[in-house]
Amino acid sequence: MVLIIILGFVFVAVFFGPQLWVRHALKTHAHERDDLGGTGRELARHLLDQFNLRNVQVQVARDGNDHYDPGERVVRLSEEYYHGRSVTALAVAAHEVGHAIQHRDEYAPLMIRQRLTHSAVIAEKGAAIVSVLLSVVGFMISPKLFVLGVVALILFGLVEVIVHLVTLPVEFDASFNKALPVLFGGGFLPETDKDAAQSILRACAFTYVAGAATRILSLGRLLAILR
Repeated sequence: MVLIIILGFVFVAVFFGPQLWVRHALKTHAHERDDLGGTGRELARHLLDQFNLRNVQVQVARDGNDHYDPGERVVRLSEEYYHGRSVTALAVAAHEVGHAIQHRDEYAPLMIRQRLTHSAVIAEKGAAIVSVLLSVVGFMISPKLFVLGVVALILFGLVEVIVHLVTLPVEFDASFNKALPVLFGGGFLPETDKDAAQSILRACAFTYVAGAATRILSLGRLLAILR
């Protein structure tokens, strides 16, 4: 019983811990600051122009997810950061511009991630189809088919985990080799905000660690079914 409780706490910590930490790091420094020179949108636009990326647009992310879209060449920021004048808004904007710079430079890990992302989309759709088949007909027709379906789900899940892991160097490069030097080398943030900016940029990078941890736990539950 004690072991089950401990495992339950471990599960909750691994599943929710990274996500909560990322949200906390971003929220902590999201308060508006009159002493900062511009909004997230204004900084993104300025940096894109500075790095000769005038063909890259800056838009509000309607789904609330900050990201750079390499297909449409758009930096999308959540409304809070698009209009916001906070350390978080500027750090997130610089991070996403970092991805645009990677794309311009054909940064190898980003190119690999783009190719793998297509595979991950196919894997996600395949997993959804297999899940439906498992729940509707798999177990009723044959236990062997049920097991094969679970194995297929695990393989699909592994593709998604690989994409998350490949993404890590892309995110760290965007945060610490692109955004951080620009923010402080260009004087967009005062040195007193360096610790805060590092915390935010680390959170931006670790967003995908949270995603990988979640997927790995899901795979663990599927493996338990096979036992």
